[in-house]
Amino acid sequence: MAMTPRERVLAAMRKEQLDRPPVAVFTQSATIGQMEALNVFWPEAHSNPQMMAKLGSGQADVLGFEAVRASFCLTAEAERLGCVVDPGKKDRTPMIKKHPFKFDPMVGEYDEPALMDPEEFLKGGRPATVIEAVKLMKEQRGKDYAVIAGNTGPFTLAGHMVSTENLVFGIMMAPEEVTKWLKAVAPICKGYTQALADAGADIIQMSEPSASTDLLSPDMFDEFAGGYCKDSLATVKGAYSVLHICGNTTPILNNMVATGVTGLSIEEKVDPKEGVRIVKKRAALIGNIGVVNPLLQGTPEDCYKHGKIVKEAGFDVVAPGCGLSALISNENLLALVKAVKE
Repeated sequence: MAMTPRERVLAAMRKEQLDRPPVAVFTQSATIGQMEALNVFWPEAHSNPQMMAKLGSGQADVLGFEAVRASFCLTAEAERLGCVVDPGKKDRTPMIKKHPFKFDPMVGEYDEPALMDPEEFLKGGRPATVIEAVKLMKEQRGKDYAVIAGNTGPFTLAGHMVSTENLVFGIMMAPEEVTKWLKAVAPICKGYTQALADAGADIIQMSEPSASTDLLSPDMFDEFAGGYCKDSLATVKGAYSVLHICGNTTPILNNMVATGVTGLSIEEKVDPKEGVRIVKKRAALIGNIGVVNPLLQGTPEDCYKHGKIVKEAGFDVVAPGCGLSALISNENLLALVKAVKE
C-alpha cells in the first residue's frame, strides 16, 4: 500500500528505509505563486491564523510537496519581546528594525535581560497567532500531511534582542554577559517549542542562522549555541525536532548531531555526499537544494537535476536548503518535486 505524504515524512524522521525520500519545505515555504493561487498574501498572513494556515498549506496544495508548515519568518518572537519590526511586503518577509536592549561590548554597556516569563510570552502577539495556525493546520491537513512548526533558536533570538553583531563581539569581550542573555531567552524558546508541539505540530524546525560558521567558530558552537538548542529543542515532547543552521555547516555537523535533535536541515554549501557521510544516519538529513541557485536563478531543468543529486546522495528528506524567496517560480519548485517523486 502506498504511503501518504504524512506517513512518508514521519518515517523519514525515524530514518526508516523508504522507496524514495519525501520532498518537503521545512523552512519558510510561501511564494508569490502560492499566494496568488490561494488569494492569501503577505504581510496580512503573518498575523492572521486562518490566512497563515491556508498559505502554510500551499506547498502541498499548490505544488505537491509532502508537508505543511507555519510560520513564514523569524521575527515573531523578537517582536513579542519588544523589537520594532517592519512587517514586510507581498514579496518580502518582516525585518527587525530596532533592538530593544543596549549591549555594547566596546564601551562595556549592558542592559539586564528583563524579559516576560514564558507563560506570558505565549499568550499574545504573533507567537499566539502561530500556535493557533498550527492548531488549524493539524485539524484541516494533519490527517494527510505532517505539520511542521518553525521557530527561532536561542542564539539568534538573543541577537535580535541586542543585535547579532554586538552579541558576537561580546563572546570575545564579555562572554559572561552573552551567557546571561542566552540563559534569559532559552526558557522562552523551550516554552514556545513545547507549545507548538502541544498545538499539534509533528515536527518543530528551529532555525539558528546566527550560529553559522560565518559568525561562530566551531569551538564556540557548543558553548553558545549547541547546548541551548539541546535544552530548548531536543527535549520537546510529542514532536520530532529539526535544527536548521545556514551556511557551510560541514565543520559543525558532528556538533549539531550531538545536540540530540531528530534531524538536521542544511544548506547547499555542504557537499551532499559529504554531509551524508559525516552524519551517518545519526540524525535525519534534510536539504540541501540551493534557494538562490538553482531555485531562484536557475531553470526548471537545473532544479530537476539538483533534486536528483540530493536524492541520490542519500538525504532522508529532499528540501530547499533554507527559507524560500517569495520570488521563486512555481515551475522551478514543481520541477524539484517531480525529480524526487518519479
